[in-house]
Amino acid sequence: MAARRPRPGRTLIIFFLGLAICYGLVALTGTWKPTLGLDLQGGTRITLTAEKAPSSENLEEARRIIDQRVNGSGVAEAAVATQGGRSIVVEVPGKNTNRAELEETVKRQAQLRFRLVACSENNPNGPCATAGGGLPGGLEGLGRAPLNLAAPGDEPSDDASAPADEASDQPTDQPAESGAPTAENPAGKGKAWTVQEAIDWTRAPDPAAIASYNEHTCGEDGVLLDANGQPADLPDDPDAPLVACSKPEKDEPVIKYLLSPSVVEGTELDDASATTPQNSVGWVVAIEMGNDKKRARPKGSPGASDDFEAVSRAFAGTEEQFAVVLDGQVLTAPVMNAVITDGRSQIEGNFTEQSALDLANSLKFGALPIAFDDEQTSVEEIGPSLAGNQLTAGLTAGGIGLGLVMLYCLLYYRGLGLVVVSSLAVAAAVTYAMVLLLSETAGFTLTLPGIAGLIIAVGVTADSFIIFFERIRDEMREGKSMRVAVETGWARARVTRVAANTVQLLSAVILYFFATGAVKGFGFALGLTTLIDLAVLFWFTKPMVSWLAQFRFFNSGHKLSGLSKETLGMDVPKRTERPATVGGGA
Repeated sequence: MAARRPRPGRTLIIFFLGLAICYGLVALTGTWKPTLGLDLQGGTRITLTAEKAPSSENLEEARRIIDQRVNGSGVAEAAVATQGGRSIVVEVPGKNTNRAELEETVKRQAQLRFRLVACSENNPNGPCATAGGGLPGGLEGLGRAPLNLAAPGDEPSDDASAPADEASDQPTDQPAESGAPTAENPAGKGKAWTVQEAIDWTRAPDPAAIASYNEHTCGEDGVLLDANGQPADLPDDPDAPLVACSKPEKDEPVIKYLLSPSVVEGTELDDASATTPQNSVGWVVAIEMGNDKKRARPKGSPGASDDFEAVSRAFAGTEEQFAVVLDGQVLTAPVMNAVITDGRSQIEGNFTEQSALDLANSLKFGALPIAFDDEQTSVEEIGPSLAGNQLTAGLTAGGIGLGLVMLYCLLYYRGLGLVVVSSLAVAAAVTYAMVLLLSETAGFTLTLPGIAGLIIAVGVTADSFIIFFERIRDEMREGKSMRVAVETGWARARVTRVAANTVQLLSAVILYFFATGAVKGFGFALGLTTLIDLAVLFWFTKPMVSWLAQFRFFNSGHKLSGLSKETLGMDVPKRTERPATVGGGA
């Protein structure tokens, strides 16, 4: 079978079409400057101080969760660090016009709890109805339909066929145990409630809690308001009932809830993810409760998954709701249509992919083990840590180094040096386009370590040329023509280059996944430039050399081509002079 004939011209055309598409996408974004990091443009520093002195483990866990949240895709390079024994400092690059919104984003998801719904504006006939706790005038029938919470694979059920404990089936007017919270002692004096106490209280809330529920209203933005229409500052005490509002949703009214004390803490949630079940096209949020007793519980109390099962046995098949509460705001309040026996369940409803992902992320990254003191929280604008002249000096040094590399290649490889210069220019164009696109789509932030990762690519790319060109020269020293030498030299050089780039790519991946902050950004930039180097080598440099091999200037070994016999170090036959003849006599 005949060897496949290379078509360098077609490859080059396709490559430049791809580059044109990249810049077309950049034009659509309308952004021609990369997003700079904190060290290059400054940003906002938020200092969060814990209400009480936390353990070092809890402080580090909170730092890790906040870091996962603010960095999102992993390349935004917001710096999150602990300070002292009580504070977490978050430094976010860029000018943020709404500092209050930024502070809320960082502090949000500080406390995640699972409570039971005693009263809501979705249920005008609930326990609070006799006290006027139904829907406000004009909102009858407009409450959002509760979501379903079921074991994975279960079909929604409208009947109360799930098994339940007898004690859970019948409402009671008194808490199950003496010492449980009452109207005179609504906070329970710091006592952690059992699940049964919470269930009993939910079905017959005390008058003080009902009065608090009726005194408060919800604003359109989901903020709880007092009787005077001012924001109410109710403490989110896990061992006390809570009046809360639902999270605002598009085209949906905000719902007010009266909630029981916490039955499961967010720190006891092992996992949450958005998924589509088998044989289904709809999105659900799968959650998994742990059973390792991560919070203080009464002696003999079961773990979280056991408590979850007890609630599901009492609520399965009824209209009673189980609320997920984040920083005193209800994220979702599903009904239970099955008994959850292993802590694994799924929240079903009219989820889109994005809404399911948002809820899963709020659950997964929302369980901070500590609470922060609002009065000691500070937000301030900070300037770049590197002076402008230092950055200019660094970029100037990088430019001088790049110029010296190009000059050396032109002097040493002569005509082939033009391939080096053009390849470096093309690699720079591709890199810049990718940085702009990733800044817009993945939140990539360019910091000084990231710039260092990009500059390293100059040496990596130049190394690729040297390996390829020297292979071509070796083949030509063996007497092969340039066209043949290019193909055989490429077959050997590409194996070496791919192996070297693979090692470098593995290093970048390790830095990205196991480092944090600026080091993670350096690893990302290094991996990006390594992939770009491979793309330029395969789809530009090699086709360009194959295309140049068709010209006589190169394949004939011109002195300026870089492939002459003198340049290759081959022996050149010396010109011999004819010996002089000695004339004789006649």
